[in-house]
Amino acid sequence: MLYAAGPLLEKINFPSDLRKLKEEELPQLCQELRQFIIDVVSEKGGHFGASLGVVELTVAVHYVFNTPDDQLVWDVGHQAYGHKILTGRRANFHTNRIYKGISGFPKRSESEYDTFGVGHSSTSISAGLGMAVANRHNKEDKKVIAVIGDGAMTAGMAFEGLNHAGGENADMLVILNDNCMSIDPNVGALKEYLTDITTSHTYNKFKDEIWALLGKLSTFGKSAQEIASKVDHATKTFFLKQSNLFESLKFRYFGPVDGHDVIRLVRILKDLKDIPGPKILHALTVKGKGYKFSEEGDPTVWHSPGLFNKTTGEIVKSKPVSPQPPKYQDVFGHTMVELAGKNEKIVGVTPAMPSGSSLNIMMKAMPDRAFDVGIAEQHAVTFSAGLATQGLVPYCNIYSSFMQRAYDQVIHDVAIQKLKVIFCLDRGGVAGADGPTHHGAYDLAYFRCIPNMIVSAPMNEEDLRNLMYTAQLDEVKMPFSIRYPRGNGVMPEWRTPFQKIAVGTGRKVKSGEDIAILTIGTVGNFAITACAELAKQGIDAAHYDMRFVKPLDEKLLHEVFSKFDKVITVEDGCIMGGMGSAVVEFMAENNYSARVKRLGIPDGVIEHGEQKELYAECEYDVNAIVKTVVELAGVKKAMAS
Repeated sequence: MLYAAGPLLEKINFPSDLRKLKEEELPQLCQELRQFIIDVVSEKGGHFGASLGVVELTVAVHYVFNTPDDQLVWDVGHQAYGHKILTGRRANFHTNRIYKGISGFPKRSESEYDTFGVGHSSTSISAGLGMAVANRHNKEDKKVIAVIGDGAMTAGMAFEGLNHAGGENADMLVILNDNCMSIDPNVGALKEYLTDITTSHTYNKFKDEIWALLGKLSTFGKSAQEIASKVDHATKTFFLKQSNLFESLKFRYFGPVDGHDVIRLVRILKDLKDIPGPKILHALTVKGKGYKFSEEGDPTVWHSPGLFNKTTGEIVKSKPVSPQPPKYQDVFGHTMVELAGKNEKIVGVTPAMPSGSSLNIMMKAMPDRAFDVGIAEQHAVTFSAGLATQGLVPYCNIYSSFMQRAYDQVIHDVAIQKLKVIFCLDRGGVAGADGPTHHGAYDLAYFRCIPNMIVSAPMNEEDLRNLMYTAQLDEVKMPFSIRYPRGNGVMPEWRTPFQKIAVGTGRKVKSGEDIAILTIGTVGNFAITACAELAKQGIDAAHYDMRFVKPLDEKLLHEVFSKFDKVITVEDGCIMGGMGSAVVEFMAENNYSARVKRLGIPDGVIEHGEQKELYAECEYDVNAIVKTVVELAGVKKAMAS
C-alpha cells in the first residue's frame, strides 16, 4: 500500500533532493513529513511521539550536512522515522516493523545513511566519537553529528563518551534533543539541571545578545570569537550560579534553541559546521509535536500508541473476549504490591521503564518503595545490590535484552557477594516488532553460567506469582532471576493464592510412553497444545515443565532419561548454552544415551516481526513441536500400526 506524500516530500527521495529546496520551503516540508508519519503510523503502528518531535531537527541536519558522507548517528531509532523517509525509504515505510519489512531502528545493512545500528539508548556519542577519530586518522574531512535525547543522556555511557570526546578534542557535534521524556518522564538531577538552563529567562536573554555579538565579531577573526565565547561562558556561570556541565567536559555549549524553528536551526547548524572541536547544541522540542492529541495527551501512551484514528485521536483497541488473560508485566506489577504489603523489606527498581514493566503500579501505591533510576541498567543492578546489603529485598525489573548491559554488575556486585537481588526479566524470548536489539534471547544462557544464581521461568501467571513469592522468602539466600515474555498470559483467573515452589524443582505436566518433551517457561503452553495434537496421530508424548534452568531438577531428569531414548527440549531462548544445552550436559555427565533434539532460537540474528511469526520462523511453535516429535517418534509408531 502506498501513502500519498505532499508536493514537496514526493520529490524527495534522498537528502540531495532536499538540499535543492529554498530555506523558506522547509517549514512546509516539515509539515508534509509530519503528516506522512501520522498517516502511516496511525494505520500501521509503531513509535510515534519521538519522531514527530524531531521533524525539524531531521530536516535541518540533512539540509545542512552532506549526508551520508557526513555521518549522522541517532540515539535509539524511536526518533528516526523522518530520517528513514528522507533517505530512500518513503515508498516502503509502510512496511516499518512488519515481518520482512524495514526495521523500526537505524540499521547499517539497510541504508548507507544509517551509520550505526541502534536499539538500546545512549550509544550515539561513543559511536560518533569513534567515527570522528577515525576520520582524523584517515585525514578525511567528514562531519559527525550525534542526536541524543535528554533521557538517553542520563546513562553513564553518554557521560563516558562526552568525557572522552572532550579529552580528544574531537570534531563532532552532539545535538541534545531535550523534551523531558524518554518513554516515561525523565528523572534525576540532570533533568533538573537542564530545566534550570531552559527556564532562566535572564540568562537566555543575555545569551541571545552574546550570540549576536559572536556573529558580529566573526569577521574579525578567531581571537575575537574566543573572547566572545569566554564572555558567554562567564554569563552562564553568573546567571545559573554553576559552571556549565558540558563546557566542564570541554564541549562548547550552544543553546537552548527552539527545536521546531527549522529555518533558525538551519542557520545555527551552518555556523556550527564551521566551528572545530566538540560542540553541543541544546534543542528544546515537544514529543509528539504537531499532532494535537499526542501533544495534549499522555506522552507515554503516545510513545507507541498502536493503531489510532488520526482524525479523532482515538486509539483503536480490539474488543477482547471476556475474560481476557492479563499481560505478564501487569501480573508482575500487581503482585509486587501484594508482596510488598506483606513484606516491608521489599522494594522495586527499574531503569526508566516503570510503565513498560508495570512497576508504575507500585510507584503509585508505594512511592517511597519503588525507584525509577533513569536509563542506567548498570546502576540499577548495583543500586539494588546496595539495598540488599542492608537487608532489603530489591526486585530489579529490567528487560532481558537491556540486562545484557549490566552483566558485569550482576557477576561482580551481586553474584560474587551472594546478595539477594531478585531479577525480574521482562520481554524474555523473541520480543516482536522491535527486532534483534530487543529480543530477550540470551538470559537463560548468560545467567545459568554465573555461580550463586537461581535461574527460573514461569509457564503461566500462577507460576510467575509463586516464583516471585518464593524468591522473597527468608530461606532463599542468593540472587534469583525470573524471566517472562512480552504480551498476554493464558489464565484469565490469575489471582491465585501464593504457594512456595521448591527451588530447583520441575513438574510432570503429562505422562506419556513414546517421547519426552521438556520445556522451560511459557512455551510449555505450546507443548500442551502439541501433545493434544500428537494424541490424535497416535503418539503418546510426555511433557515436563523444567521451571528452573539452575539448579536443574536432577531427580526429574533421571526419570526422563531412565525411561525415554527420545527427548525434545523447547525454550524461547538461544539454543547455544540454554536449557537444552543444560539437559544434554546432564545426560553426558550421567552416562545416559538418548536422541535429543533441541528447539529454540537458532544461532543467528532474528529480525523483527510478530511473536507468532518469529516462533514459526525459529521452529519452536506448536506446529514445529508436532513436526519434530513425528520425525523422531512417529515413523516407528506408524510402521507398528
